[in-house]
Amino acid sequence: MTQRRYMVDVLALLTIVVIAALIYVGSRGLRDFDAALIGYAVGTTFAIVGMVYRYTLWLGRPPTGRYFRAGWRHFLSWKNFRRYTLLIPKLWWTDIFAQTFIFRRGVWRWLMHMSIFWGVVISLLVTIPLTFGWFHLTLAGEDDYRIWFFGVSLFTFPLDTFISWSIFHALDYSAVLLLFGLAIAFWRRTNDAGLLATQRFSFDLMPLILLFAIAITGLALTASQLLWAGRYYSFISLTHEVVVVVWLISLPFGKFFHIVERPATIGITLYNTVNQEIDRSGPEQQGSRCARCGDQLPSMQFVRDLKATLVDLGQHYEMAERGTLQDYCPTCKRVMRGDAYYQLMQKRFL
Repeated sequence: MTQRRYMVDVLALLTIVVIAALIYVGSRGLRDFDAALIGYAVGTTFAIVGMVYRYTLWLGRPPTGRYFRAGWRHFLSWKNFRRYTLLIPKLWWTDIFAQTFIFRRGVWRWLMHMSIFWGVVISLLVTIPLTFGWFHLTLAGEDDYRIWFFGVSLFTFPLDTFISWSIFHALDYSAVLLLFGLAIAFWRRTNDAGLLATQRFSFDLMPLILLFAIAITGLALTASQLLWAGRYYSFISLTHEVVVVVWLISLPFGKFFHIVERPATIGITLYNTVNQEIDRSGPEQQGSRCARCGDQLPSMQFVRDLKATLVDLGQHYEMAERGTLQDYCPTCKRVMRGDAYYQLMQKRFL
């Protein structure tokens, strides 16, 4: 454990070095780095390092690590690539981009997740390059702006057009999208009896409150510029920065860390698909079966990995000549447990 924690610490320090180097290179030696955004840059760096730290610890758990390695092994297999060429793009669409598995649970719930997910993602895609100095705009003539990324000119666009307004106010679009999703989330969390019984303020509600504050103060900056002649802009800007930094600092340790964990489920689906296909079409053409009733179990590889994981955790379920407990289906496990209890208690069992 000590050695693994040391390796995680080293990886976190390397992440800081890499981010600092990317900021220096991407901002052309800090020439394009906006010092006014340094608070956002520090908060973002902390969030990235915190997520790398926690994600690495998460992968250090025996079940997670074994699934993760197996998923990448199957993904990098040329044989699997030819057989499951469309599976990974399909999973990215159904599990990440469109999250259709949530749509089956309810349209409003799906709209809530989509609005919050894409509101957060779009905001991060805009703010991270800006705060790191990778992305900036300069005048190109009298009526055009030029967009730069990592010191490379991408394109120019005219001022006073819908395109220019949309580029300058991209964060306003994401704020409105966030507010729509947050409105549904708050309604569910104040009316759903199941959520009311299980939700925790710090874990379930505080992240939503922070996102709401970010969206409101962000829109207030636009209102100050367009409607209030710049009044209160400094106060709103400082408040917005504080709220964003607090949310970024809490990101690796709160509810929204599952955004980082979620892509790993694609590897799990690939792992299950490949192993089940092996069971059906392999040399033995049969999967693992319950040692008592003969019912189908998950794939043979899954059962082997489960046994190895439990050994890694120091849990042993050998039953002498009857094999291990993982060789039986859930129903037979309950029957065997009841039978063992009956043999122990005899008449007192009744």
